[in-house]
Parts: sequence; structure tokens; C-alpha cells
Amino acid sequence: MAAPATPRYLRPGPVVRFLRLDAIVAFLVRRGIGVWGARVLTVRGRTSGEPRTTPVNLLVLDGVQYLVAPRGHTQWVRNLRAAGEGSLRVGKHVQPFVAEELPTPAKPPILRAYLTRWSFETGAFFNGITAKSPDADLLAAAPDHPVFRISTPA
Repeated sequence: MAAPATPRYLRPGPVVRFLRLDAIVAFLVRRGIGVWGARVLTVRGRTSGEPRTTPVNLLVLDGVQYLVAPRGHTQWVRNLRAAGEGSLRVGKHVQPFVAEELPTPAKPPILRAYLTRWSFETGAFFNGITAKSPDADLLAAAPDHPVFRISTPA
């Protein structure tokens, strides 16, 4: 029996790490400067239980909010799966939420909308898939890019 495939994860490159781009975006967002829909995601660490933060792009499609992981199965994705909830912040506004991970067949329209909005920033993480790619190509790429529907807690 073949070993299961390792979930795809693309680490930030050396330039991004050196320039600390995520830290810069998070700094700006915490001060209320919206950077193309960016928010600071806070989610409880699955091992430590401590709050973990990272900047993310909040996609709103037909009035529904989504978080897409362009780099794949990142630490924030694993933490959100374990916690099932978190918060998004821009400036002083904090939005608590509950998350539901979408199954692969539901992802193509969300991935298309995400790429339409942020391909200039994250398109390189999709291996040639673009907003204009056929649905079949988006569906083939979907397992590598977790998507969460987020909503207000009950």
C-alpha cells in the first residue's frame, strides 16, 4: 500500500523571510491600515494552546466570508482545524468566528474568486492555475489549498 501523500505546504522564500513581509503587513493591519482586504488571524495553537497570529486575506463572495490558504497546509490551517474558531482583526475591530473547512468539490468557485482578487500576490503558489483556468484544473488544485467558510459564532 502506498504511503499517503504529504500535504502541500510552501514555506515563505528567503526574500520574504528576510524582509519580514508578513510582519510588516500584520503591523499595518493592526493599526487599521487595510492592505487589500488583509486581516490578522488569531487562532489557538493546537499544541501550546497559546494564541498564534498571521496575516491572511479575507475573501467575501456573495456575502459569505472565506479564508483560503494559498501556501497549502500551513500551521494556521492546522491550528484552525483543531480549534474550529478564531478571530480576525483590522485596527481595533476584532471579529470572532467559527470555521468550517470546505470539501474539495466546493472549492473551485472560491479559488477562482480568490485568484481574481489576489493572483498578483499569491498566484505563484498555485502552480500555473489562474482565475481563468478551467473548473477541472481548479478542482485538481483544490486539495492543495484549504478553504474555510467563516461565520459569526452562535
